[in-house]
Amino acid sequence: MSLLASSNSSLYDLHTQLSRVGRAPTEHSGMVNVPVYRGSTILADSLEEWESRKSVDNPMASYGRFGSPLTRSLECAVASLEGGHQSILFPSGLSACTHTLMGLLQSGDHLLMSDSVYGPTRNFAEQVLKRMQIEVDYFHPTNLDDLRQKLKASTRVIYVESPGSMTFEVQDIPAIAGLARSIGAFVVLDNTWATPLYFKPFAHGVDISIHAATKYIVGHSDALLGVATANERAWPLLQQSAHHFGETAGPDDVFLALRGLRTMAVRLQRHWETGLRLAASLREHPAVLKVMHPALPEDPGHQIWKRDFKGASGLFGVLLKPMSRKQLSELFKRLELFGIGLSWGGYESLVLLVDPPPTRSAKPACLAGSLLRIHAGLEGADDLISDMHQALDAACTLNSYA
Repeated sequence: MSLLASSNSSLYDLHTQLSRVGRAPTEHSGMVNVPVYRGSTILADSLEEWESRKSVDNPMASYGRFGSPLTRSLECAVASLEGGHQSILFPSGLSACTHTLMGLLQSGDHLLMSDSVYGPTRNFAEQVLKRMQIEVDYFHPTNLDDLRQKLKASTRVIYVESPGSMTFEVQDIPAIAGLARSIGAFVVLDNTWATPLYFKPFAHGVDISIHAATKYIVGHSDALLGVATANERAWPLLQQSAHHFGETAGPDDVFLALRGLRTMAVRLQRHWETGLRLAASLREHPAVLKVMHPALPEDPGHQIWKRDFKGASGLFGVLLKPMSRKQLSELFKRLELFGIGLSWGGYESLVLLVDPPPTRSAKPACLAGSLLRIHAGLEGADDLISDMHQALDAACTLNSYA
C-alpha cells in the first residue's frame, strides 16, 4: 500500500500522520524508509515510454535534476502536512525564499515585505530585486493600516514572516491575505518558526509557504534544505522558477529530512515546553528588559498566536538592559549548555547576540539594550534555566543595575 499521499490523512492524530506520510513500502521492496536515490540519467525502455514521461510544464522530467522517488516522497509529505497543492525542494531555506520571489515577480512589479523579515531575504530584495526594477517597500508587521496604505495596483506579492525574525512580532495572516485578495496579489509566508505542525498556512489564506527545512524538519543540525509549498494558483510559477534556475537538493539531505520528519511532533513539543519555561523564567531576571515570545500571555502578539497557531517553537528573543562589551563577553563565556552559532531548530541550545540590531524601515528598531536570540534545545529545562541565569548573574556582577 502506498502511503505517499492520503486524502484522509488529516483525520489521523498528528503523530500518526508523521509516521505515515511520504512512505511507499510496496514500491520499494517493502522498505519502511524510501531508499536514497543517487543518479542523474534515468533510462526508458522504449521511445514510447520516454515520450510518455514528458509534460507541458516539465518536458524534461526524465532526469535526476527534476527529482526522484525520494525527493517526491518528502515533497508529498510536506504538502500533505501543510494542506497545500504541491511542494518542491531547494538546497537551502534562503534558496526557497529567493526562487519563490523570482517566480512570482517581474520588472515593474511592487513587492511589500514585512519589516521584520529574515535579514538575508531582505538583502536579496534590496540587492537583487531592486536591480531588476522591482519596487520594494516594507510595512509595519502589526499595523494593517500601514499595509493598506502601501498597497498599489502593481503590488504583486505580500511577503510575511510570523513571528518576525529576531523580534517575534505575530502578524494577522488572515487579514493580510484578505487585503492581498482584494488586489489579486500573492501572499508568501516564511513558516519556519511554526513548522507545518503549528501553523496551517493555506487555511489562513497563504499562497506559498516556505520552510528552512534545515531547522525543525531535519532537526539535527546535519543537513541544509529548503522547501516551498504552493496552492494551485501559485504552483506553476513556483515550479517553473525552480526548474529555470536548475535547483535541486542532495539525496542524503533529503533522506535526513524524511528521517527527522518522523519525530518532529515529539521534538517540537519538547522545544515548545522548554522554550516557554526558559522565557518565563527570564522575565524575572534583573538584567532583562523584555522577553519576546508569542506564547507568553503579556506578549503583544499573544492573542493572534492563541487564535491561529497550534503551538510554539523553541526560538525567542530577549532584550537585556544595556551591557558593556566586557559584560557580554562574560555572559557568553560563562554559558555551558548554549552554543554560539547561526541557525536553530536542532537538538542543541543556541544563543546569538544580534549586533548590529536588525534593519527596520517602517518600524524603527528601538532596542535600548542588547538583543539575544535564544533557541531552547532538547536538554533538560531546569538545566538550561540554571545555566542561563548563572551566566546572566556573572555578567551582572561586573556592574550594578538600579
